[in-house]
Amino acid sequence: MTRKRAKADIVATPPVTTIVVMCLYVAGKAPNSVKAIANLQAICKRHLQDGYKLEVVDVCEHPLRALADGVLVTPSLTKTSPSPSSMVIGNLSDTDSVLAALGLHAEDRP
Repeated sequence: MTRKRAKADIVATPPVTTIVVMCLYVAGKAPNSVKAIANLQAICKRHLQDGYKLEVVDVCEHPLRALADGVLVTPSLTKTSPSPSSMVIGNLSDTDSVLAALGLHAEDRP
């Protein structure tokens, strides 16, 4: 005799959410750095909601960190996770390039 499983016996697993880990290197309050911060905040709000972790490094305050990470130009955005890593240089006004670097495809965009 076989026993049918009741729906309550099946444990639902929550969906896995990928967190995008990024680091934005800026040069103080330079105009392009300010634009890059604003542009990235808008992109994250629209396309990633809460699915990201962002660190902003001011290379004027932490120049050795930038050199250790191989950053020579600001503003620069690096994506470290998920793989593969990528980098975008500039004020991040080209949304399509930023989304491509973050690994977001056309179907991921609202």
